[in-house]
Amino acid sequence: MKSYKVKDLMVPLAEYATVDEDASLFEAVTALEKAQIEYDHSAYKHRAILILDKAGKVVGKVSQLDILRALEPKYDEMQGSEGLARFGFSKKFMKSLLLQYRLFENPLEDICRKACEKQVKEFMHRPTEGEYVDMEATLDEAIHQLVLGHHQSLIVTRDTDIVGILRLTDVFAAVFHIMKQCQAEHAESGQSCEKT
Repeated sequence: MKSYKVKDLMVPLAEYATVDEDASLFEAVTALEKAQIEYDHSAYKHRAILILDKAGKVVGKVSQLDILRALEPKYDEMQGSEGLARFGFSKKFMKSLLLQYRLFENPLEDICRKACEKQVKEFMHRPTEGEYVDMEATLDEAIHQLVLGHHQSLIVTRDTDIVGILRLTDVFAAVFHIMKQCQAEHAESGQSCEKT
C-alpha cells in the first residue's frame, strides 16, 4: 500500500461541496445535494460539506449526521459531540432519553423549518490535527489515521493549503481492489492469499 499516495485517491477541493460559514443549514443541504448529483466519478456520494471562511479557507466540516443533530439542539445537552451508542448503551436506554429530554416533540416539518434558518457555523465540526493528511502521504499512513480517529474522511493538504478530501469509501475501494488483485494472482499460481 506504500505505492498508493493520498493524492491518487483524494477528491479535489474544487469537486467537493462547500459553503461559507454564514450559510444556512438549507443552503448547506442544497450544496451537498448538488455535489452528489454532479460528482459521478464513483458510486459513493459525498457525505459532508466543507465550510469556508471569508478568505475561502476551509474552517470546518458538516456531515450528514451533523445536519440531523442540528435539527434538535437538545442533543448538545445530552451528548456533546460524542455519540452515546458507542459506549454500549442499550436501545431501550437511548429511547428513554428521547422521552426524558423531550426530543422531537414538535412535528418534523416545524423542526426542519426552524433548523433551516440556523447558520452552519453553529454546528460545524472544526477538524483536529489528526484529520489532516499530506497529499504525498502513503495509503497506509492514511488508513492509520482513519482507523485510530474513527474518521469518515481526512482533509488533504499540500504544505499549508487544503487541496482535497480523502474519503473512507475511496480508501476502502482501493483496499478492496488490492485484495481482488492479490486473490487473482494467487489463483493463477494455484495458491490462496492466506498461504503467503
